[in-house]
Amino acid sequence: MILLQRFLLLWLWCALAGGVAHAEEHILSYDAQVAIAQDGSLDVVETIRVRAEGDRIRRGIYRDFPTDYHDASGHRYRVGFTLVGISRDGQPEPYHTESMPNGVRIYIGSADVFLEPGEYAYELHYRTTRQLGFFADHDELYWNVTGNGWVFPISSARATLRLPAAVPIAQLRASGFTGSQGSMQRDLTARPFDGGATYGTTHMLEPNEGLSVVLEFPKGVIRAPDAKQKLVWFLGDNLHLVIGLCGLVLLWGFYLYRWHVLGRDPDRGVRIPLYQPPAGYSAASLRFVRRMGYDDECLAVAMLDLASRGALKIRRDDEKTFTLMRPATGFAALGQSAPASNADVTPGEAALIQALFPGSSTSFTMKSSASTASRMSAAKMALQRSLIRDYEKKYFVTNGQTVTVGVGLSLVTQIAASLAAPGDPVAVLVMSVFMSATAFLTYALAVLATNSRIVSRIIALFVAIFPVMLAGGVASVAGIGMPIVIGALLATNIAFYHWMKAPTRDGARLLGQIDGFRWYLGVAEKQELDSRYKPESRPEVFAQFLPYALALDVEQAWAKRFADALPPDQFERAQPDWYRSSAMGSGGRSSFSPGDFAGSFTRSISSASVAPGSSSGGSSGSGSSGGSGGGGGSGGGGGGGGGGGW
Repeated sequence: MILLQRFLLLWLWCALAGGVAHAEEHILSYDAQVAIAQDGSLDVVETIRVRAEGDRIRRGIYRDFPTDYHDASGHRYRVGFTLVGISRDGQPEPYHTESMPNGVRIYIGSADVFLEPGEYAYELHYRTTRQLGFFADHDELYWNVTGNGWVFPISSARATLRLPAAVPIAQLRASGFTGSQGSMQRDLTARPFDGGATYGTTHMLEPNEGLSVVLEFPKGVIRAPDAKQKLVWFLGDNLHLVIGLCGLVLLWGFYLYRWHVLGRDPDRGVRIPLYQPPAGYSAASLRFVRRMGYDDECLAVAMLDLASRGALKIRRDDEKTFTLMRPATGFAALGQSAPASNADVTPGEAALIQALFPGSSTSFTMKSSASTASRMSAAKMALQRSLIRDYEKKYFVTNGQTVTVGVGLSLVTQIAASLAAPGDPVAVLVMSVFMSATAFLTYALAVLATNSRIVSRIIALFVAIFPVMLAGGVASVAGIGMPIVIGALLATNIAFYHWMKAPTRDGARLLGQIDGFRWYLGVAEKQELDSRYKPESRPEVFAQFLPYALALDVEQAWAKRFADALPPDQFERAQPDWYRSSAMGSGGRSSFSPGDFAGSFTRSISSASVAPGSSSGGSSGSGSSGGSGGGGGSGGGGGGGGGGGW
């Protein structure tokens, strides 16, 4: 008796366990009715019968439908998708949609209504476009009926495809695929009939398996898109690029108009050689006006100019280190003893000296340290402020407001193009903004690192990795054209930032004089030097004009002219007396090379300006769309997607 009771209990447990297993959530049947219209659009009705147990299917199901694809050439395109209606068991059912990176997700059911366990039949009615493939000898519909993204098994799947005309069976070819993505299994039946074909699976589809079908039919049954329709589709597929290119053209038009009005240089007149620098201008001011901006060379030139006038002495301690020394005479401008006649300084130069030699300091070694960086930064600021105050508005204008408007126009273009991009517009927008910011930072660091330490250049190269990576991210979502457009916008603003600078009439006259003096420094011949300067005065002329040669980037040519024009002993005496070096030449004098000195001195300034440890500044989830020409596999073609419960 006890044995019989145990047997009955065991039988009851097995029956209950079998009942639970039998009641697992799954799709009982999946039926798709696809009507192909004359214009190539599809009208699709899907009937999905599910078994719900309150596990994953609590409120209803969701259906994913991809809209973004890549064609055989790798070009991204977007199909049309319009949801007509949804019902459950023959009654309208609430739903809401959610955008996905490559399509749309449809949540069927209400968040406030939970389903009782049981069987439910959901019907989805939608229309879609651009799903047909048009080939040389035939046309076809390659359609992923179920999609390969369902989380439930599908007991059976069927599909019926109907053409708009009764095409004879002999002219039709029906085939298909089953299984996981890319599978070439053919566990299905495919039966054409006049004007269409029916398809059905012969085995259960496991999760992430699907049914894809192909119907080939003669050309002319469906009206192929004409050139106008293809153009409309192309513009729609690439709306983000259209917006970006239109914005780029508008930006160039704006800048060219503003350059025509404001940025063109006044006539400098005929260049006349000048044998003296323009009266009343320091070497640094000539460089500032000629470049229409400040750079580190301005500080180096200002120091050399002061040294040539007896206000500074420079000692080279080693290849990278220089010491600035202040003569004991001092300056009246600094409230000290009267200066020598050749040591008169402007208020800006006085501020520079005060920054270099605060208090009673009389020497300053330019080496990498926090205190040195602080002092060099103060000197830079003092010189830059004085140059801007005394020369910028009078001799040239930067037209900064024009560039500000251009940057604003670029930003609006970038935002609009990003929001119109396929995939995830928000992700494209965020990545594109950071791409622009890091690319500009890379450019700024590259400019600053031109004469800086090797570590600054390494930092610039390291930062350059980020815009490249972000450009790759943007390209992966929105296509390669998007980062190209963004880069073109950034390059346009940087270019016109420089091109929009323009000299005033006073500036044009001064630039003409600068050109004349620079020409003389660069091409002066021995005969000309012989006729203009007595032999005994030539070394002093060389030293006097050397800061100007450095300022105007002709120091090598200036030194070569004197080396060719003077005997070796006279050129040796032409070495500036304000310069000393640990490397001594013949006769106990300091070895001096203008080109080597200029580069080393400028790099030393840049290095000393930075404290140690700081810097100086394929297919969608459903496969490819369109026709396959008889190839492909499960998961290919249009349609597709998948679904689950919620």
